[in-house]
Amino acid sequence: MKQKFLYHCNECGTEYDPRHIQYVCPACTALNSENQPPKGVLKTVYDFDKIAKTKTFQQLKDREFIDLLPIEDIESLPNLRTGKTPLYEIDQLDGKYLNYTCYLKDDSQNPTFSFKDRASAVVSAYAAENNIDTIVTASTGNAGSSLAGICAAQNQKAIIMVPSTAPLAKLTQIVMYGATIVPVQGTYDDAFDLSVKATDQLGWYNRNTAYNPLTIEGKKTVSYELFDQLGAKVPDRVFVPVGDGVIISGVYKGFEDLLMLGLIEQMPTIVAVQAKGSDNIARNFGKKEFKLKASNTVADSISVDIPRNYHMAVGYLKKYNGETLTISDDAILDASKILSKNTGLFAEPAAATAFGGLLHYQNNNKLNDKSKNVVLLTGSGLKDLKAVQQIIEIPEAIEPTIDHLKKLLA
Repeated sequence: MKQKFLYHCNECGTEYDPRHIQYVCPACTALNSENQPPKGVLKTVYDFDKIAKTKTFQQLKDREFIDLLPIEDIESLPNLRTGKTPLYEIDQLDGKYLNYTCYLKDDSQNPTFSFKDRASAVVSAYAAENNIDTIVTASTGNAGSSLAGICAAQNQKAIIMVPSTAPLAKLTQIVMYGATIVPVQGTYDDAFDLSVKATDQLGWYNRNTAYNPLTIEGKKTVSYELFDQLGAKVPDRVFVPVGDGVIISGVYKGFEDLLMLGLIEQMPTIVAVQAKGSDNIARNFGKKEFKLKASNTVADSISVDIPRNYHMAVGYLKKYNGETLTISDDAILDASKILSKNTGLFAEPAAATAFGGLLHYQNNNKLNDKSKNVVLLTGSGLKDLKAVQQIIEIPEAIEPTIDHLKKLLA
């Protein structure tokens, strides 16, 4: 392999030279049809044999995994702490000790408070190395606020297209970071299509997940961190919130890289957890034909009609015996409340969906004694305060007297 990496089509296997900007495989994309997940998503591959012979995991870690990323220089990354998020172990819930080990990977500790910063950092670094100053993306909020924040740190221009229904907190972040925000009358898919047209006609660099293959390269770093934080071992299960299928593909890609390097011998069981109101991956998994169902869920970050990375995500789930699960909005909100009051971690509904998946497995006795389970918490609850209003009650103000205080506490 002459280049550091190559693009490899997930559908037909065609390889593309990375010296030219390449988003998708044109041959496979030409076969796309309406209301179906797009084909032609590209996978980034490296010379794993060469890397394995010349670098230990510690050496890779010391170099910020630059050998496994599609950029040349660590200095191209934003001067913000992206990734390196904490992994918390909890041993009880609601006063009851767990018979399994539970780890919470808190990616709300990223600069813009979501997992999406991992992808934005790599895309921004690539743009910087290639003298690109304008990046566009479509987003329900998190990817947009992430790109806006990262670009602010990198002195790049960000243009964010969002459905008009996106949560106010996320829109506020985008504007405060100085990005150009473009509210779109329609769904995330409408915003996505418009951003691609703008890329074609206006020449902007596109960050869209399941379109720009470098986003998966940023997201895969979470798997490297988990391997490192667990003492050079893999967990038994990883619960991942799933919308368009990119985060779970990134988690798989990271562990697959470790497999290719000979650092691990088997893949952990990855559990794709979706909201019942947006279950187009779980519902179609294992079926011959994809049937679209419109999405409607409180978990806006994983509310997706057409999962753009469906084929890659399903391919990974099949290849490595992954599992799928759907839970209701009520279960998502309950999970958010249980998580918050037991751990001090306030997660947005999309992130709480993964924790709800763990609770479902626990309640159905699907977690073996002493098994090690990771929940990927992908965003802060402060991103979407409106979503949890229905499960909280704030008392009315009282007179500042002890009698009124006692009455309130009675």
